[in-house]
Amino acid sequence: MKTVLTSVLATAATLLLASSALAATEISWWHAMTGANNEVIDQLAKEFNESQADYKVVPVFKGTYPETLNAGIAAFRAKQPPAIMQVFDAGSGVMMGAQGAIVPVAEVLEKGGFKFDKAQYLPGIVAYYSKPDGTMLSFPYNSSSPILYYNKDVFTKAGLNSDTPPKTWGEVFEAAKKIKSSGAANCGFTSTWLTWIQTENFAAWNNLSYGSNENGLGGTDVKLAFNAEPFVKHFQAIADLAKDGTFRYGGRTSEAKQLFTSGECGILTESSGGLGDIIKSGMKYGIGQLPYVEGDGRPQNTIPGGASLWVFAGKSDAEYKGVATFFNFLSQTKIQARLHQVSGYMPVTMAAYEETKKSGFYDKNPGRETPLLQMMGKPPTENSKGVRLVNLPQVRDIMNEEFESMLAGKQDAKAALDKAVERGNAAIQQAIGK
Repeated sequence: MKTVLTSVLATAATLLLASSALAATEISWWHAMTGANNEVIDQLAKEFNESQADYKVVPVFKGTYPETLNAGIAAFRAKQPPAIMQVFDAGSGVMMGAQGAIVPVAEVLEKGGFKFDKAQYLPGIVAYYSKPDGTMLSFPYNSSSPILYYNKDVFTKAGLNSDTPPKTWGEVFEAAKKIKSSGAANCGFTSTWLTWIQTENFAAWNNLSYGSNENGLGGTDVKLAFNAEPFVKHFQAIADLAKDGTFRYGGRTSEAKQLFTSGECGILTESSGGLGDIIKSGMKYGIGQLPYVEGDGRPQNTIPGGASLWVFAGKSDAEYKGVATFFNFLSQTKIQARLHQVSGYMPVTMAAYEETKKSGFYDKNPGRETPLLQMMGKPPTENSKGVRLVNLPQVRDIMNEEFESMLAGKQDAKAALDKAVERGNAAIQQAIGK
């Protein structure tokens, strides 16, 4: 009996050891996706995990973009960071400045045995997430461009042409007034991300300087310039519309999308990546390019938003190989094309863009190529390459505080922008140690 029991125990131990040896290496992935985009992340992880047995990607939702960045920084300090963290565009400068905290994605891919060729990726996106020498630091998972969405039923009720979206900001403001005054909707116009869309992209799309040193891409010592007259005029128009509710403020990030999907507001400027939730709402919607201010040479080009995937230092070789395998999986043309088509985010590879175009998708879905055409339509100028500050999330918080005070009627646009520039410049100088 003892011999039999010993044999059984030995067999069980052998099986347990074999099972442990075959256990997949877990790859933790912290992200900030909600709604339809969270479903896409879960599906991608499921597909990758089922495609092989060596690695298991485990997605973990960590809150909004700023909350996810803060959670990652805290986890790194506690020496318990995830393998992969999704960081929004504003956090790129923070991550680039975190010496020793991250491993460049190009290095991770090469360590994993995959050939890295940046020519595969959309040039504007690669440039934004790379060092000046061209080394790509993070994987551009969900890149987006701000566009205009409008409720076609609301436009029809207001007597507006539901087949023709407004092109200029003047046209948007007039359409918003008509929507409100006609009773077609309680609010004419709303916008997510007043910082990214109405300031950073407003500057790039209209070829205006946001700040010195090529908006921070040419050096960390930046003097902000978004209190110039075109910005003041733009924000004063928004503040005036807010007085009677023609413009309605939803919040600092993407909260205003709910005002649009609920039918409360007739026009929304939002990330192209917000498309999934707009489709889920079931509304009859239209897409237009981001509005611009009339003037020679305008519009210019938009700058990418969304987020990229950063890899933390201090992980095992097995984890890095797993990350590389996962990124290689995400780079597949069929995956990128589908991600683009179901989410509204831009494909990060040229092959996925070309495949989507060849399939006739854009012909069947008018407006879906708009974010790509906006970003790639013209070679970028010094004003339109992007914005990169070592503390951009902090500067955005400062801007939001002043915008909220303006929208509450406590100050006009000039005062709000002057204060945001003054406070922002002081914060930048402190961050760079001057």
